Amino acid sequence: MDPFRGIVAAALATSALLACAAPAGALAAGSPGGVQAPSSGKAGGIEYGAPSAVPAGPVISSLSVPASALAGAPPKVTLRLDETGVATVRLRVSILNLATRHTSLLADMGWSRTGRTLTVRWPAGASLAPGSYQLRVSARDHRGVALVRRAHSSGRAALTVRAVPSPPPAPTPAPEAGVPTPAQSLADGAVFPVAGAHSFGNAENRFGAPRGSHVHEGQDVLAAEGTPVLAPLAGAIESTAYQAGGAGYYVVEHTTVGFDLFFAHCEAASFAVSSAQGVTAGQLLCHAGQTGDASAPHLHFEMWVGGWQAAGGHPIDPLPYLQAWDREGATG
Repeated sequence: MDPFRGIVAAALATSALLACAAPAGALAAGSPGGVQAPSSGKAGGIEYGAPSAVPAGPVISSLSVPASALAGAPPKVTLRLDETGVATVRLRVSILNLATRHTSLLADMGWSRTGRTLTVRWPAGASLAPGSYQLRVSARDHRGVALVRRAHSSGRAALTVRAVPSPPPAPTPAPEAGVPTPAQSLADGAVFPVAGAHSFGNAENRFGAPRGSHVHEGQDVLAAEGTPVLAPLAGAIESTAYQAGGAGYYVVEHTTVGFDLFFAHCEAASFAVSSAQGVTAGQLLCHAGQTGDASAPHLHFEMWVGGWQAAGGHPIDPLPYLQAWDREGATG
């Protein structure tokens, strides 16, 4: 073969090979190699770095709960809820008894405003007994998204309820100057004025108990109808009389130690003494009844210093004296 023709044939073969290797519709000059990925939104998967569609929810910005409180009315609790772009959330506050795991109180606050401090409205008459509790806050917005609980705003708080301490006993008042003490009167031979089973009742029977427009000026000694009523100390009878709307049949005695004694609600027709009569300690005066405004048989007993119902006279609490004289002991 002619050498020149061999060189031309080789060049034409190389060009043909290169033409076959290049794809139809070659890329424009300057474009990178390879195939471009589709950018259409129809492509599958999630674009890297795009925010996830997790909704926010109500959060507690502040919660004020005392660590402890006294038994009775539930303590004051305040809180604030916030959620961006949300005006109201459905709010409930409950108190769980940790011993029983039961809900002791529930305050349904309904749709409550966000962005402001709220005071929990407990049900009327609600109370808590001593014990350990946990306060819980729950809230949902209009989309149903619940309260977002965080480490420092979980919506839960411990509450300890303590028993109300008993009041200290009232101090025994110091005796007035010149007035015999219960012990001194007992040494003088005083006797208990009711000769039979008896009791001192309760708070309403005490000296100083409210009685409408006035206070109780004596001590009631509850006893059966007809129980003998005796003179505790020697003295003289000032009067025996009847008061329909109050004392009923009553006796007044002025004692030799200076007290005036008043015995009310005697049984009808039971007087054993009369005015100006001298009496000794333990002498029968009348029998217990329920005359006047009494609702049950008893002796209403008063002790006066300075004269019964006299100008400058005043009653004193007779219970310490009665207790000192009571050798048999009250039944209640």
